[in-house]
Amino acid sequence: MYIPQLNEFPPFNLIKLLSTCFDKPTADTSVCILIDLPDLNEMVDLKFLDSGKFAVQSHAVDKFYKPLGGQLGKEFNVSKVDLFAFKTTFGSNLDPDDEAIDSSGNILSLEKDVYPHYQIILAITDYSLTAPLTAQAKIHGFRGATLHGLNDIILNSGLSVDYNDISRQAEVFRNVLTQADSFDMTFKTSYDQYTLRIDCDKQEAQKSHGLCPPGEPDVANLPAGEVYFVPSGADGSFPFKYADGTLAEMIVEKGKIVSARFICGDEVKVQKRNQQLSEDPATGIIGELGFGTQLLPFSGKDIQDEKIFGTCHVATGRSDHLGGNLTPDLFNSKMNASHDDILYAPPKTPEINVASVKMHKDGTIHEIFSNYEPTPWLLDQISSEYPVDKLGAVAV
Repeated sequence: MYIPQLNEFPPFNLIKLLSTCFDKPTADTSVCILIDLPDLNEMVDLKFLDSGKFAVQSHAVDKFYKPLGGQLGKEFNVSKVDLFAFKTTFGSNLDPDDEAIDSSGNILSLEKDVYPHYQIILAITDYSLTAPLTAQAKIHGFRGATLHGLNDIILNSGLSVDYNDISRQAEVFRNVLTQADSFDMTFKTSYDQYTLRIDCDKQEAQKSHGLCPPGEPDVANLPAGEVYFVPSGADGSFPFKYADGTLAEMIVEKGKIVSARFICGDEVKVQKRNQQLSEDPATGIIGELGFGTQLLPFSGKDIQDEKIFGTCHVATGRSDHLGGNLTPDLFNSKMNASHDDILYAPPKTPEINVASVKMHKDGTIHEIFSNYEPTPWLLDQISSEYPVDKLGAVAV
């Protein structure tokens, strides 16, 4: 897997990013930046900036809010830019509480005071807001982007690229995968081998490519660069790594995880997952299969690392923001209505190797990845747009 270095990317340019993703507005445009904080009192007078605990939120202020309030904002035709905080959800894509606060301590409603009054909304948070913000964009008509987990590596690589190029690359890869019948994923650990079949039933593959042109409410997940499906079914099993290194085998039947089998580590964590699956089965539904399309350095944050070419991810939970039909009301608990990406990438899951990904399409079977590397067949399909010499290189 070729891993580019940071010095291969141009410096971060906020106006270039926004003008590419949203098109440069020809008229005055209102912009809102949302951050999440565990204690909303930290927002008053921007006290959180002094604590040293909120790196993502500090980037939101230093790299987005302040520049857009100055000369750079004028270049993007920003008529006003406001900053609000809501309470941290502590879960990926969970609906936030409606209460928000500004830096003067004024209590506001996201539903009444924020979403209807801004044309572009940027969510720069610790936990992903993509699904909730996408749902609100469809109601209120704004465009936006989610940039959870933002760090210096992401700013200077995944957010400094030209998203017109990223969109073209994603489209080349999408055309290879679209209308696939299914994918077979083979995982290997030092304990065993596991195979998961994910059914797609010839659906059109979708792409996350970072472009939200005027005319239609939409929310981009930045950095972008991904081709994905909302599976119609799945069977088999796959290994799952917990944050503390615990490994479990997830048993999948008819499109959802039905049980977890302990492999190594903390068995209590696996028992808790089985209890959750029993109490709220929707948490086990396979809601996405995604493949990265970009050549990027690993950032340590899934928002960028899942976009790296050669990596893949399976997600469980809500899928309404991807065109699926699993909405928060179908969970037994609001706190379970998340969309959780399970990323497989060498730096994050060194204990788990994705030994093979095979695509079934039009009566043929083609292996597209082997040990995180694109296969010769795949390279032949995408060579018109991708730097093939780099795709075939070994990580430095």
